[in-house]
Amino acid sequence: MPLPHRHLTSALVRREGDLFLFDCGEGTQVALKKLNLRWKKISAIFISHTHADHVTGLPGMLMLSSQVDRTDPLYLIGPPRLKEYYEVNRRSLEMYVNYEIIVHEISNPSEPQVVFKGDGYQVRSFPLNHSRVCVGYTLEEELRPGIFHPEKARELGVPMGPFWAQLQAGEAVTVAGRTVTSDAVLGPPRSGVKFSYVTDTAPLASIAGEVKDSDLLLCEGMFTRDLEAGAREKKHLTSTQAAEIATGAGGVASLGLFHYSPRCNEKELKRLLTEAREVFPNAFLARDGQIIDLPNHD
Repeated sequence: MPLPHRHLTSALVRREGDLFLFDCGEGTQVALKKLNLRWKKISAIFISHTHADHVTGLPGMLMLSSQVDRTDPLYLIGPPRLKEYYEVNRRSLEMYVNYEIIVHEISNPSEPQVVFKGDGYQVRSFPLNHSRVCVGYTLEEELRPGIFHPEKARELGVPMGPFWAQLQAGEAVTVAGRTVTSDAVLGPPRSGVKFSYVTDTAPLASIAGEVKDSDLLLCEGMFTRDLEAGAREKKHLTSTQAAEIATGAGGVASLGLFHYSPRCNEKELKRLLTEAREVFPNAFLARDGQIIDLPNHD
């Protein structure tokens, strides 16, 4: 449930000017307004499942976007029944929407799959284990060209200018009848940034493989270790189990805990974090309005 100091579930990812929203709990538009973000640039909203605390912010968010000048379509992506939820709300609320909304239901959510692609990145869904059909997501950038070494270009007789830009883009150039390929002047390819989003699930072995090498794994840590039986019954994770996923995956740089039980006060939140750090030291408590920078790999 929403609390005076804690909004319902939602995470916003900004990549090179594009915005992607993961879940849309009640009051999400209020949180975005506080951050003074250009919500009209949201390209896609990814819904994990259709429990109320993850979707009740959608009507407000969609109507809010009608108050700004928007020409690009908005994609709504999620498991079955998302389209039904959207259409029922739009009809019953007589929502004024002056832009195109494209709803894509994941046809087989029990199978990992690419659900959205853009220039240089893709978003994959993968199955979770909850009381309703639920998926997690990864947003992962493609490999980027390696670091450009101008001294190597000069040694090969390539003058500074447009040829350098072509080489940096991975293209070959011809200078004085000689072809120079990009691999002669570039270092090894660099991996892109990877963000993973996991919420509302019981432990599931396959999750680790999906979130492997994440720069940030945002994962629910709803309960403390002593409440593991209740977490199992409700198909949620303890913070310890979230940390075990991060450790087991390998290559996870940072674990952000979120989606806490509403019963958690500050003292209990600190306990959630302590228990997680016993397993995965680089864990932290995600907070409303918190901004996390994920730099490129150089």
